[in-house]
Amino acid sequence: MTDQQNRPDFTDVESRRSFRSRRGMSIARRVYYFFGLPLLRAIFFLLSRSYRVQVVIGSEIADHIVADTKNVYAPCYWHQNHVLCSNMIKNWISRGFKACFLISPSVDGEVPERVARSWGAEVIRGSANQTGALALRDMQQVMKRGVSVVTTADGPSGPKYEFKAGAILMARIGGAPMIPLACAADRAWYLKRWDDFMIPKPFARVVLAVGAPIEIPRHTPIDRMEDYRLQMQYAINALMAESRQALKYGEPR
Repeated sequence: MTDQQNRPDFTDVESRRSFRSRRGMSIARRVYYFFGLPLLRAIFFLLSRSYRVQVVIGSEIADHIVADTKNVYAPCYWHQNHVLCSNMIKNWISRGFKACFLISPSVDGEVPERVARSWGAEVIRGSANQTGALALRDMQQVMKRGVSVVTTADGPSGPKYEFKAGAILMARIGGAPMIPLACAADRAWYLKRWDDFMIPKPFARVVLAVGAPIEIPRHTPIDRMEDYRLQMQYAINALMAESRQALKYGEPR
């Protein structure tokens, strides 16, 4: 048997799951996803339709990104804000934005993958802990086709609000300006997990925020990458604070 034949097929998501995790796609889990996914999608659809968007900070930036079909971008937000920020991306997709979500290869990523694909987005399964090089390769190929890559920059396992260097490297390789995204809700549930995952309650008032693009020149040396990582981390946190202020005062301050 040749080396090529011995090489694992990483196009199969099962081969990308962490060897430290014992959870797999059992028959019971497959049945659960088959019947539970439509219900979950219906619940989140109804929830998102009930939200009252008070303001979109940086709406002109979002309009420019959606209208710009010649370039790719790298929208980034915290894992905690996935519900609102991914729904913002969903709206962009409905307006013609070509998006690809980077989703963990663990079994926890099965539902987000199916939801993203139902929106018309592409999906890359990968993470920094075991398949980082493969994910970077896949993202580069996707961006060459004119598709922007969306990441939860502190995922898949934290620490919370800490921007990962892999997202910076991806943007540098792909020549994609990074777009900080954030949000806030006046009423929400917070799950007891590493990211304090936020699910806004029905009829919550929400604020969405889009920051100015941050470009990372392709020739940027590795020892300068930390500057951009900190810049993006600060930008997203500043947008979160601005979003909360807008909820309190009714407009950005």
